Amino acid sequence: MGVVIIKYNAGNIRSVDYALRRLGVSAEISDDPETIRKADRVIFPGVGEAATTMRYLKERNMDTLIASLEQPVLGICLGQQLMCRWSEEHDTACIGIFDQPVRRFPAGLKVPHMGWNSLDRVRGDLFDATLKGTFVYFVHSYYVPVCEYTVAESEYMVPFSAALQKGNFYATQFHPEKSGDPGQRILSNFLRL
Repeated sequence: MGVVIIKYNAGNIRSVDYALRRLGVSAEISDDPETIRKADRVIFPGVGEAATTMRYLKERNMDTLIASLEQPVLGICLGQQLMCRWSEEHDTACIGIFDQPVRRFPAGLKVPHMGWNSLDRVRGDLFDATLKGTFVYFVHSYYVPVCEYTVAESEYMVPFSAALQKGNFYATQFHPEKSGDPGQRILSNFLRL
């Protein structure tokens, strides 16, 4: 199976690569459109800031490339947020796969929200019943509200989408690559789609 991790100006690529290696998968890290198009699975990771990252993606037409992919695609953290329509972070237009806004956590809450939170109301292809209530690792100041695409929820004073799914597009606000056994199981489920 050919797995590509999209290479762009956001962190987290190496930790995703190491997590896949623990599963016995050797991924290619690439920003080449043809390599990405030909992959069996594509992972769109991210740690960073929305406006700068979207500018980088748009300059290279990677925003339209990602939206056009037909194989299973997994966005992680900033990757999930950029797959939405718009982010409150610097009033940023995003890729628009999920027609949802990305909001900053309300004033008064310590951000970033960082640490282990449980997954609630899990459903869909990434999750099996044993993952309900398990804890995964989050680091984020912005969130996607619970919506029609939500396939897992969590809460940090407000409920938010821990994971989204629409067709062949999957996304997690949490970091499966840093979430121990539950994260490895979620990555395995993605690879088996």
